[in-house]
Amino acid sequence: MSILWQNRTVPKTLPTVDISAPVCCAPVAAGPMSDDDALQVALRLKALADPARVKIMSLLYSSASGAQNSGELADVLGLSESTVSHHLAQLRRAGFVESDRRGMRVYHRVASDAVGALCAVLNPDCCA
Repeated sequence: MSILWQNRTVPKTLPTVDISAPVCCAPVAAGPMSDDDALQVALRLKALADPARVKIMSLLYSSASGAQNSGELADVLGLSESTVSHHLAQLRRAGFVESDRRGMRVYHRVASDAVGALCAVLNPDCCA
């Protein structure tokens, strides 16, 4: 399925591109964005456009240790560990979550730079 945008047909599903680096472009308020910059922002917003992912980000931000494993997150969310792992993979691909292995477990934490960069693009006054 496609939608019409600026006299172009754009696929409803956004293309897959490397979005692991923080978004880097002029703020939305700076004037019209290029198509490429708009796509980069949209891909990151799409990664957050799921209630479970928003809750995961909230849990990671509020974690006392700053990191949690997928089992801990699954228990709190009431989801299976594989579902939580899928959501974490999407957030990691978007650059919002960083993960590291500690023994048999993988711990996840918010990539604050990436989240801050997205905030600054959407609202240049948010991080001042």
